[in-house]
Amino acid sequence: MRALLAEAAERLREAGVASPEFDAAELLAFVTGSSRLHLSEPTAEQVVVYDELIARRAAREPLQHLTGTAAFRYRELAIGPGAFVPRPETEVMVGWILERIAGVRNPLVVDLCSGSGAIAGAVATERPDSTVHAVELSPDAVVWARRNLEGTGAVLHEGDIDGCLPELDGQVDALISNPPYIPLTAWESVTAEVRDHDPALALWSGDDGLDEIKVVAATAGRLLKPGGWFACEHADVQGESAPAIFTATGLFTEIRDQPDLAARPRFATGRRI
Repeated sequence: MRALLAEAAERLREAGVASPEFDAAELLAFVTGSSRLHLSEPTAEQVVVYDELIARRAAREPLQHLTGTAAFRYRELAIGPGAFVPRPETEVMVGWILERIAGVRNPLVVDLCSGSGAIAGAVATERPDSTVHAVELSPDAVVWARRNLEGTGAVLHEGDIDGCLPELDGQVDALISNPPYIPLTAWESVTAEVRDHDPALALWSGDDGLDEIKVVAATAGRLLKPGGWFACEHADVQGESAPAIFTATGLFTEIRDQPDLAARPRFATGRRI
């Protein structure tokens, strides 16, 4: 088994996969129905399946698409083509917003550009007394969000975030969003897993990547109650430009930019005046 893992990891390394040893072990665990830390010896049939999965991963198909799952905070999500694969950076943002509403009873929370429902599901699960509304435009992503939000109590709305949920105007305690924010000019710098497999609707947002963040800012200004918090993810090169969008509205105070796990600028935060 060690030789099998070593060969698989080398194939992934040569293909430019960022975490070859981890991915090789995860796929073997998936095939054998075991865990990465306690791998089972594969059968001859499982070795064939494993070889096929390693070839697909070497072609830069996302690991989560191959296993059909992705971990996000304390939950395991169903993930596949049509849904943006959630990242650890976004977990930090969820933790930040949960800290801000820790003292709020029965908080009302809105998740814009919900994608797979990762954020909405995490908030609804970790704050079972909350009412969570998730908004997603893509019909393909909505299929995954519906699966991942089943049983959480979160309410899923299919549609554009621009003008969404007018019945909640001025009532929301916290608004959180991981919108598309990659500049169209950054095409070449985006990894193959993201560029070729994550849905375009979840990635690109105009030449500077800020188009949808402007919509998030306007929607947050409309939905949040006075004192309500927002958190909006952005690209690491938007640590000044993204917060500036919220500042320009004149609707928020305490606007800051927050770092991710690698200390890179990652999400803008603030509070409704």
